[in-house]
Amino acid sequence: MANVRNLKKDINYVLGDIIEAVYIWEYENTDKDTKKTEAIIDEAIETFDDLIAKVNAKDVDNVKAHFKAINTELEEKGRSLIEKINKLG
Repeated sequence: MANVRNLKKDINYVLGDIIEAVYIWEYENTDKDTKKTEAIIDEAIETFDDLIAKVNAKDVDNVKAHFKAINTELEEKGRSLIEKINKLG
């Protein structure tokens, strides 16, 4: 694991790119309902807030394992959100 700053940047970039992809989909599909896309954006924002709170947690016993778990969670949530974007009609 590199450092906290890089982990925060990764979280920001990954979830920011996912939100950007949703906006691009909405722009290309103006005739479709945006309730599903709004839910994806909300979930991305909640994930961001949750992961940043975990990064900033001070009461961690094993820091390396804690950050590795956060990184793994980011990958899982990111894949989940991307799958939801791909399933949009």
